[in-house]
Amino acid sequence: MEYIQSAKNEHIKNAKKLTTKKYQKEGQAYLLEGWHLVEEALEAGITPKRIYATEKYLNERLLKPFYDITTQISDDVAKHLSETPTPQGIFAVLPRVPGKLDEPVSGQYLLLDGIQDPGNVGTLVRTADAAGVATVVFGNGTADAFNPKVLRAMQGSQFHVNIVTAPLLDVIPQLQAAAIPVYGTELNKDAEGYRDVAPAAQFALVVGNEGNGMSPAVLAQTDANLYIPIKGRAESLNVAIAAAVVLFHLTA
Repeated sequence: MEYIQSAKNEHIKNAKKLTTKKYQKEGQAYLLEGWHLVEEALEAGITPKRIYATEKYLNERLLKPFYDITTQISDDVAKHLSETPTPQGIFAVLPRVPGKLDEPVSGQYLLLDGIQDPGNVGTLVRTADAAGVATVVFGNGTADAFNPKVLRAMQGSQFHVNIVTAPLLDVIPQLQAAAIPVYGTELNKDAEGYRDVAPAAQFALVVGNEGNGMSPAVLAQTDANLYIPIKGRAESLNVAIAAAVVLFHLTA
């Protein structure tokens, strides 16, 4: 097995580039960091292009089938590759494969309209996963699904749901044409109370930007916009919390 102990090694330089969108798209690959995420990817049946691991991980059972594409790295190289202050020492180069809407469209969807914070995006994907929602659509203005911070925040849920990046103004009509109701979320007491909508096997829920909410164009396309009554003095809920409240109601 090859051993790399210098961050100046050309393979390491190329791997590091795969944390940025430009090089991810050029190489159709991205760098995934951390044992939990690598484990989730392998258990989901994804075949890595390359694995970089410190000695600590070389005897892991899940890595044995990939011995021929595993490179041992030093702790210094792990620190260089890492996007965190305390690197775990394992990285996988995975294919960057864009998700697509299933055809014919059916089931339950979470649509993200301009969600910019990577932590919120990751939590929303995890929430969809937990609620049993099969597809999450990243609309315009939403943080990139392969951003390292988003990857960490999703905590492996990206391997359990179908993640699609597409303009919501294109996706919503496709869903509606398949008789799937599309609900928005709106901080507006004149909107429909979320409890007034019955749980269903088919629906789409749109959540909007942390500061501005859903864009006017998307609001205009929805079949109904839902409101969560706030009983206390807080002005609003975090977008991921709001999504959780409504999703777990609609999927009950």
